[in-house]
Amino acid sequence: MQFSYKIIIICRVLIIANIPLYTTAFGQIQPVKKMKVYRQQVSSDSLQKMIGIKITIPTIVYDLRYATKNNFTHKKLYESGNQTFLRLPVLKALQQVQNDLSKRNFGLKIFDAYRPYAVTRKMWDLIHDERYVADPSKGSGHNRGLAVDLTIIDLKDGSELNMGTSFDNFTDTAHHTFKNLPADILQNRMLLRETMEKYGFKALETEWWHYSWPNDRNYEVLDIDFKKLASPH
Repeated sequence: MQFSYKIIIICRVLIIANIPLYTTAFGQIQPVKKMKVYRQQVSSDSLQKMIGIKITIPTIVYDLRYATKNNFTHKKLYESGNQTFLRLPVLKALQQVQNDLSKRNFGLKIFDAYRPYAVTRKMWDLIHDERYVADPSKGSGHNRGLAVDLTIIDLKDGSELNMGTSFDNFTDTAHHTFKNLPADILQNRMLLRETMEKYGFKALETEWWHYSWPNDRNYEVLDIDFKKLASPH
């Protein structure tokens, strides 16, 4: 009883001080920050490895929005070195998507993939809405290298197919269930969804651009710099 009472007092102090509870030790995500720990995980399970997308899919196009100010925060949220990562099984599945689309003269453009945990915390401070931003108390698929934000491009000229809204549009129009759109836009969204789901990805209903891979190997949340992940040592 005495221990429970202390927890209540601490929580009340945090609330009064306007400190989010997910920053405390109670139910906190403990992201992997050290390369040593990450390498140990990869050593025991090679499918945990984070690999640069372009290493496996050199034809893919990057438009990494959070490495620029061209995003909903209007701030540069990370230094990516024009590279991003996914776990090995996710990347292999994405390669199959790219190969499938290329048969129809289409390809993929990536807006975001791996996202360090600290960036998710920044986003949550701006938008406290789990429909659009992951709650830091849970971590996200992006933090685990399991999620990707993307669209389809026409390989003839590199133009994006019309999806009805821009990336990071936080309105109902971006939802998969929103059908008050021209037929060609609905067909473009369906092409992306059907192709992604064909190879094991799952759509997020509130964002036409967001797809995730099942967390079937207990992939942990990472908070490791892009440069460190890119380093072979």
